[in-house]
Amino acid sequence: MRYLEVEIDQPPTERNPMHDFLVAHDEYAAARLLARERYDDAHALLFHVEGPEEPYRSALEERAAVEAYALDTCPDDSFYLYVREALTTDDREFSEAFAQPGLLLVMPVAYRADGTVGVTAVGPADAVQSAVEAVPGTMGVEVLAVGEYLAGRVDSRLELTQRQFDAVEAAVETGYYSATREATLSAVAERLDCSTGTAAELLRRAERTVMANLVDSGPF
Repeated sequence: MRYLEVEIDQPPTERNPMHDFLVAHDEYAAARLLARERYDDAHALLFHVEGPEEPYRSALEERAAVEAYALDTCPDDSFYLYVREALTTDDREFSEAFAQPGLLLVMPVAYRADGTVGVTAVGPADAVQSAVEAVPGTMGVEVLAVGEYLAGRVDSRLELTQRQFDAVEAAVETGYYSATREATLSAVAERLDCSTGTAAELLRRAERTVMANLVDSGPF
């Protein structure tokens, strides 16, 4: 069984309008898809959105495709979003690329403020290859990592992925974590040969894993 990590760059005309809204507003960092279920020509989704509830709610209410939604605000200027909406052609094409027989998406799917989408999936080698090939040709696809499935590489609750470790290593070596912060996120991204949004996401996931493991291990 194989695992796959890809970064997909959707052109603005093919993004979901709420992802495009996130890109256009600096106060939002990312929207992470936690769960999704499809029902004929509609789907229900659960997101965690990093940013204020307004004006996101107002933009959501203007979307004709939205059939129902609910927001639960978090204390850290973020919120959970449940939304049920009609499937658009672009949403269908994007989601069906990863609906290969035997392929499983590993949540969350990250919709980032730089316009990219981070996807991790596991499954048979042919399904992994078919997913990459099925992404619409108008979208840029960067394969960040591919290899044999190891639970610790994929499940952020257990271990860092290789790419996350590479990001942390680059951050340490460039001085990003030094007391005087000798390097910027751009320097980390340059070392990894990726966008600053991708570098930030990799570091954020790695930091979350390390901190969660520290807490789970109990006090000293």
